[in-house]
Amino acid sequence: MDKNSKILVQCDFDGTVTTEDVSFMLLDAFAKGDWRVLDEEYNSGKITVGQFNEQAFALVRAGKQEMLDYLKGKVVIRRGFKSFVQLCRKKGFRLVIVSNGLDFYIRQILTDIGLDNLEFHASETRFQANRVKVRYVGPDGKEVDAEFKDKYVRHFIKGGYYVVYIGNGTSDLSAAKGAQHVFATESLLKHCRRTGLTCVPFTSFHEISEVIADW
Repeated sequence: MDKNSKILVQCDFDGTVTTEDVSFMLLDAFAKGDWRVLDEEYNSGKITVGQFNEQAFALVRAGKQEMLDYLKGKVVIRRGFKSFVQLCRKKGFRLVIVSNGLDFYIRQILTDIGLDNLEFHASETRFQANRVKVRYVGPDGKEVDAEFKDKYVRHFIKGGYYVVYIGNGTSDLSAAKGAQHVFATESLLKHCRRTGLTCVPFTSFHEISEVIADW
């Protein structure tokens, strides 16, 4: 890596910044129907992430505040995240969260931990009479149904950034393949090892900080 490179860190949220998938927590609590059937269809490639979220959250019968109240005290942030954010700022790295999750809870969680000014892009959520509607808008402002994270990686690289990717799940694999440096944990780590994608394993953000501190 050129020391003069503009470094951008693209980080997943659910299961990466948080230790659990927050959207799954909400679906388990409020979905009126078997949303995990839809998750199986998504993981097998039968439906896109956009179709999954649209159909799964259509099963939810709860308002925004009810769901946010439910999450209070339940969401756990992965160790070292706040100090990692501070390190990125100190070194002048642009840190962006790009998530398949929903914007309303990501915004609230970041606010709760004092990081409300952190840049993030996620599914846009609309609430209508206790019904939840979601949609994804790509970096070009156009609505997308798939490859949300991938499009941001390509957009940032096109903008001249050296893109560092951090993720944990199967939905991160395609985006990670397009990045120039990858930190992986859990399912993403397994996929990287199986497919031969070079990555650095991590369990906490402290480990990532130790690596990038020397950049």
